[in-house]
Amino acid sequence: MATVGGIFLAPEPWTKDVSGLTKDGRSDAIIAALGSLGGWGNGNKLQIDFSIPLFFGDASTPRQTITAQAGGYCYGGPDCDPVPLQMPVPANGNIEGSTNFVCDTSNNDCHLLVVANDEKKLYELYNSSLVGSGITALGAFVWDLTKAYPDNERGDQCTSADAAGFPIAGLLPTADEVAAGAVKHAIRFILPNARMAKAVYVHPASHAGGPSSTNADAPPYGVRFRLQAAFDETPFNAGEKTILQALKTYGMLLSDGGNIALTFADDRTTTAKWATVGITAQSFNAIGVSNFEVVDLSANVALTDNCVRNP
Repeated sequence: MATVGGIFLAPEPWTKDVSGLTKDGRSDAIIAALGSLGGWGNGNKLQIDFSIPLFFGDASTPRQTITAQAGGYCYGGPDCDPVPLQMPVPANGNIEGSTNFVCDTSNNDCHLLVVANDEKKLYELYNSSLVGSGITALGAFVWDLTKAYPDNERGDQCTSADAAGFPIAGLLPTADEVAAGAVKHAIRFILPNARMAKAVYVHPASHAGGPSSTNADAPPYGVRFRLQAAFDETPFNAGEKTILQALKTYGMLLSDGGNIALTFADDRTTTAKWATVGITAQSFNAIGVSNFEVVDLSANVALTDNCVRNP
């Protein structure tokens, strides 16, 4: 059952309540395969990365024109929205990996995520930076916050600012959500490329990055891991339990390649702070792959990169 949660105003694939689903028949094999491949990245720790900022704008927020990166745009495909486009960019904002809007795009994803409350839109830029008086990007993606997206998101074989085709901001827990007592959506998680199935994805992903495992049971992009209902929450504080409940209710979706498993929003512009709600980068380090199970698993889709956008 899909609910409404997070920044989107309609039920979405990533807000689906999967707490009552039976674990998939391939769950044990996928969990065992990931364990044999090394488990989570970064020393097999379920660590949190707080580096992606999430900003909110309205009609009064300054707008910036986004243009194509000098080397090209969107790898020549239809996955991205056309540029030039205008989007709200808060004056006190910054791009991921930078303290301002100038970002080293050769060594960083350089995401810029802005929710435009007045427009009911989410703007996400990939590989973006301030160049001269404007911001350039390798990809710009505009999400309609009022739309109920199908299980293949913006369209099969279509990427987004995230390799799996998800809206990054839709899957990022914020300190304000935790302070309010509920995270009502699945959580973004990532794995090293060598621990994900090569050249396939499953819905609700619509794309895959560069996974390289030839293990037939390696987890594919888009797989949903749900924390086991019997997992003991007793040792955890109230804020941590809010995240655990989200993992039991909505799970976490495999979204990109990398080493730090979990991605939470930076708290610089939120009212609540991660320290205040009792969550640190190491809060869930002791939770292993074997504490999860695979649910809601759809058929593999072979990766072709031939994006066909949904209407």
